[in-house]
Amino acid sequence: MEIWHYWTIAALLLFIIELFTQGFAVICIAIGAAGGAVASAFDMSFEMQLVVFAVVTVFAIAAVRPLLKRLFYSDKEKVATNANALIGRRGKVCEAIFEDHGRVMIDGVDWKAVSEDGEPIALDTMVEVVAIESVVLTVKRL
Repeated sequence: MEIWHYWTIAALLLFIIELFTQGFAVICIAIGAAGGAVASAFDMSFEMQLVVFAVVTVFAIAAVRPLLKRLFYSDKEKVATNANALIGRRGKVCEAIFEDHGRVMIDGVDWKAVSEDGEPIALDTMVEVVAIESVVLTVKRL
């Protein structure tokens, strides 16, 4: 086998390893190995192949990795989870909200609630959650 075969096998194995990892670091090394294979195919010396491998790897880390991270880990589709998912949800007052205490039922779960504007909210009024602090919901009338 010629040396470019080894470079190509290394690149393919690194691409496969990247499938099981995250962070896009291994793929940059795989791209560098592919560069080494190309350098070998052009009959460059082994030292030059290593230089091409290093330069292409550094280029991939500087250019390809940020591009892939931006593409696959976009912040556009962040999903609210846990209690933060309650913001914007609607519920019904099950204990009148007066001053700093009251209760709201959202999806069958009873929550302590306070009024957004400090005004009392009567029993059975529909409300919307505007904020959450610890286990206390801040709600407004609909």
